[in-house]
Amino acid sequence: MLEAKIPEDRGWHALDPVTVAADLGAGSAGLSGSEAARRLERYGPNLLPRVKPPHPLMRFAAQFNNALIYFLLASAAAAFVLDHAIDAGVILAVVLINAFVGVIQEGKAEKALAGMENLVGEEAHVLRDGHRQPVPAGSLVPGDTVLVEAGDRVPADLRIVRARALSIEEAALTGESVAADKQEEAVEPDAPLAERTSMAYSGTLVVRGQATGIVVATGASTQIGKIGALLQSVPRLVTPLLKQIDQFGTRLTLLILMGSAALFAFSVTARSYPWVDALIAVVALAVGAIPEGLPAVITITLAIGVQRMARRKAVIRKLPAVETLGATSVICSDKTGTLTRNAMTVTRLFTPEGEWLVSGSGYAPEGAIKAREHETARPGEILNCGALCNDARLHHEDGNWSVVGDPMEGALLALAGKAGLDTAELHADWTRLDEIPFDAAYRLMATLVRSPKGEAIAFVKGAPEAVLALGAAGTDFERWHGITRQAAAQGERILGFAAITLAPGTTRLRFEDLQGARILGLMAFVDPPREEARIAIGECRSAGIAVKMITGDHAATAVAIARQLEIEDEPRALTGAQIEAMSDEELRREVPEVAVFARASPEHKLRIVRALQSHGQIVAMTGDGVNDAPSLRQADVGTAMGASGTQAAREASEMVLLDDNFASIVAAVREGRTVYDNIRKVIAWTLPTNGGEIIAVVLAIILDLALPMTATQILWINLITSVTLGLVLAFEPSEPGIMERAPRAKDSPLLSGFILWRVGLVSLLFAVALLGVYFAALNTGTDIATTRTMVVNMLVIAEIFYLFNVRYMHVQSLSWHGILGTRAVLVAVGTVALAQVCFTYLPPFQAVFETRPLSFTQGATLIAIGAVIFILLELEKLLVRRLGWFAELD
Repeated sequence: MLEAKIPEDRGWHALDPVTVAADLGAGSAGLSGSEAARRLERYGPNLLPRVKPPHPLMRFAAQFNNALIYFLLASAAAAFVLDHAIDAGVILAVVLINAFVGVIQEGKAEKALAGMENLVGEEAHVLRDGHRQPVPAGSLVPGDTVLVEAGDRVPADLRIVRARALSIEEAALTGESVAADKQEEAVEPDAPLAERTSMAYSGTLVVRGQATGIVVATGASTQIGKIGALLQSVPRLVTPLLKQIDQFGTRLTLLILMGSAALFAFSVTARSYPWVDALIAVVALAVGAIPEGLPAVITITLAIGVQRMARRKAVIRKLPAVETLGATSVICSDKTGTLTRNAMTVTRLFTPEGEWLVSGSGYAPEGAIKAREHETARPGEILNCGALCNDARLHHEDGNWSVVGDPMEGALLALAGKAGLDTAELHADWTRLDEIPFDAAYRLMATLVRSPKGEAIAFVKGAPEAVLALGAAGTDFERWHGITRQAAAQGERILGFAAITLAPGTTRLRFEDLQGARILGLMAFVDPPREEARIAIGECRSAGIAVKMITGDHAATAVAIARQLEIEDEPRALTGAQIEAMSDEELRREVPEVAVFARASPEHKLRIVRALQSHGQIVAMTGDGVNDAPSLRQADVGTAMGASGTQAAREASEMVLLDDNFASIVAAVREGRTVYDNIRKVIAWTLPTNGGEIIAVVLAIILDLALPMTATQILWINLITSVTLGLVLAFEPSEPGIMERAPRAKDSPLLSGFILWRVGLVSLLFAVALLGVYFAALNTGTDIATTRTMVVNMLVIAEIFYLFNVRYMHVQSLSWHGILGTRAVLVAVGTVALAQVCFTYLPPFQAVFETRPLSFTQGATLIAIGAVIFILLELEKLLVRRLGWFAELD
């Protein structure tokens, strides 16, 4: 290996490829693994500088930037000035604990999103030790030989040494929105960046063609590193839902301020309360009414949802997708690899001489090729075509065979192995001279090779219609089209193969050269449906979620697979040609009734998504190619393939499937519904628990009674329950039957009719329980301190029982599973119970909060009242469902 020079910018664009390779020690076989490791240590990883996260103190300070917190701090200051240090201390404790919870939840959310760049980060395909292999882009070093194709993000600055129909979008560097055509010839030394056609720069996007290039700069030394154009991919944790909650909090704060002012004026003027005592009581009541922990708890709920989805192989790139997923009503899915296994196998061969059956499955070159009706010569030429018009490579490790490259090309290599062909020897004997990469416009691929006899032969493979269109006069087109239709009806995928001998000495291949080719035959492939996808589709149908298959395959093939997957009992299909002939309004009328869209182009996908959205549908759309980016952006939840997808598709998406599995989409929808349910539960628990104490205290002031709770006791309740009971609902699992409900409307309000009903009903029940305990205790001669201790414990007990009720909003909670609760619920309840024991019985707490010990009978009575509240709410839940009062519960 030649010693590499320091890769300073020598104007690589102006040097010829031979000089560049020599300067960087890049041989024809690429770098060796050991040399690449040495250079990685010398030059460092191919990573751009990252922006440092905010300092922990700054993150802590940011927790106080909230209208609710401003009000709490002002209340603490007022209490301190009025010489109520204990009240001020409790208010500050509430604020500080809320801030610490906020810091912790941000850490959890960042942890859920941390490493996401690695999870969905790009790989680079390099030539090392004479073999093409995928490596992490961060491990590239100067002198590496890199191969890129349409849809790839260029992983480092490359001097192009070989290009075929190459165009690269360089807007991040040059501002030019039109893709730049590239080639391997050197350009002038003083050529501006936008005109350096021999270079491919890190961070730019290959939109067409393919190329081989030598790495000339990595990391901070690249052009994008030099100008500091690092785009941060981790989204901010601000979503429309959180904005809605913040707005709600601000309005609630203003309402509480106005109500507090009116209550203070009434207390001083109408009830002759000392103004200091009235102000402290009103401040405590206002502090208790403010749900200051609600935004933090909701963000925690979202972050937990992200973590759960990641465990199910669905990585959320943009947090609003968590909310939208729960409302998904249509999933538009690709077929290959998502609904099927993407492990192609050739099952039948058709040549002019006859038909052959192929045994064996997967990519293992194990099986046999047998003539269907009679012994004939081995179909050698079509096998050679499949192996030589091929860019894939089979990989064998730990007894498992996999493919690096296109799955169908991997199946062709496995087929060659079954026929006893050594593909390495085949490539050595048949030298590749040029190729036409697969292009959606042509729907075929062609390679120009020199045969062992010195002939220039072009081998072609592609969609049967495209290949047959090249056929020479005398081709039996009727037979070939009949085979195509028959195989497609059985769910098989068909490829056509052809060859043409060109003039001696031909070294460049053009599409026009392929006209008049000899048709070598057809091959039928199967890609079996995923069993887990079939089960997931059944779950979708139960959940009212429609599944649409959008594929480039033949219509008959797609319908056969759709029938096996039970997308619909009798799936109806539209082809790309039919879509092309339709107006947008005609397509809009058709899409609800169509389950399969076959031979669909990227433009068709975009129109299909828009047509579905015009019906008010919430659309999740899968895609893997650069051409899928428009439809992924248009969809409500764009979903990119993590294993087989391009970086362009990932960047246009809100979610990435690490396993390319349809079942993972459905699992993510389930988690999205769970997240939304849990957010509603948090709101349904928080507002009425605050509302009950407010009603009780306000009524006491209006009726000129002694307060049922002191200001300090109100603050204690707010302190001990908001960070325990209010938080555990974020960890709730999915409710039974969550995937049997119809999708919710995207714009459905959080404070729905049922939530408002629940807030009013529970607030009233709590107020009745608190005032009932208050009056009953006083009427039996209980002193006011003990009475207030009973009232405080009554409120906490009622909150605990209501927590068990609200855990299930769509089914009854009165079951063993509902009563036992989750680990998080039991820990929270145990913590609150222990805190209340201290509050009631320990002398230091009695001194601070003016509490008294309760008897066993008193405690048992309070628990019994809490149980009655639970039973009443369970009966209410049953009655509401029986009468069908709220459609959202159906």
